[in-house]
Amino acid sequence: MPIRNRLAELHPEITAWRHDLHENPELMYDLPRTSGVVAAKLKEFGCDEVVPGIGVSGVVGVIRGRKTGSGKVIGFRADMDALPITEATGLDFSSKTPGKMHACGHDGHTAILLGAAKYLAETRNFDGTVVLAFQPAEEGGAGGKAMVDDGLMDRWNVQEIYGLHNMPGEPVGKFAIREGALLASADEFEIKVTGRGGHAAMPHAAIDTTLVASHIVIGLQSIVARNIDPLGSVVVTVGSFHTDSVVSNVIAHEVTLKGTVRTLAPDLRKLAHERIMALVPMTAQAYGATAEVDFRWGYPVTMNHPDQTKFAADCAAEVVGEANVDRDTKPVMPAEDFAFMLEARPGAYIFLGNGDTPMCHHPAYRFEDEAIPVGCSWFVTLAERRMPLE
Repeated sequence: MPIRNRLAELHPEITAWRHDLHENPELMYDLPRTSGVVAAKLKEFGCDEVVPGIGVSGVVGVIRGRKTGSGKVIGFRADMDALPITEATGLDFSSKTPGKMHACGHDGHTAILLGAAKYLAETRNFDGTVVLAFQPAEEGGAGGKAMVDDGLMDRWNVQEIYGLHNMPGEPVGKFAIREGALLASADEFEIKVTGRGGHAAMPHAAIDTTLVASHIVIGLQSIVARNIDPLGSVVVTVGSFHTDSVVSNVIAHEVTLKGTVRTLAPDLRKLAHERIMALVPMTAQAYGATAEVDFRWGYPVTMNHPDQTKFAADCAAEVVGEANVDRDTKPVMPAEDFAFMLEARPGAYIFLGNGDTPMCHHPAYRFEDEAIPVGCSWFVTLAERRMPLE
């Protein structure tokens, strides 16, 4: 495996950074320690610019090559936030903060990009500029959008953007990518059903919201079953069903449903929204109740661009060999707010094998440190191949 020798030497040091981040997880935009550590290390490496506070608590580092005459600017992104999960790994460097854990490997992503930054700042074997985006609030806070809205692309003239995510179940030293939709969009809805509460023994004098809401749940499943092309990919899930009654002999006056919609195509995302907005109130009306829908647009589809996908895969093959690069991996239905960056600029997102570990968002999940030099080498290869010195 042709890992850069210098990155192999740095592996223990980068791993120590990762363990420190893992012990001290922070959530969403509230990342004072994490962003502080990142900014301090970028300054220590000798980055030409280090700018905190982009997208509330994001950090941007800029490294200029030995030459910049090409005018090329390439962006790399890593996410920094943890999850509100109590860790159950038993690691020596487990989270010191109860109820918070790096259960998705963002500590690993941050360490990988820091390792690449140290190498690129030392060598500068490229003709152009690398912009490093360390992002807050990937876990539901749309930190990627916040950084874009705060000028990430325009302020530094980023022309392309690349990122990676660890993938449990895939061997360390393997990459997986595909052109087009890689991860799903993720939207949320809340439905409030109002009827007429009453005594459970006298249903004729009430409008039973539990019954109405149950029909709405069943009706929502018809969107996928009867409105979506069977070859399309849409998930409509009601994850919460809450009545204002907690006893057996009362018919609830109000029921609240909460759920999510996942799709792999913008047109299907739009169709699912239209059907929800039409089906819910009409179903309630058929039973004499009313229903209001609060639909919240979330992350768009993570859509890899063709040229950048091929380039990202070629660079991965240079690091680990063609046999260890899946260029047409299956898309998956979780979402990723790197999608906002891919809407703003051409780019690609790639999966990096994390070995036989529990899945992301599990309390026993663990990031595989052996993946660090592989990820670092991929970022370095992107920079040096996209912006070669003449």
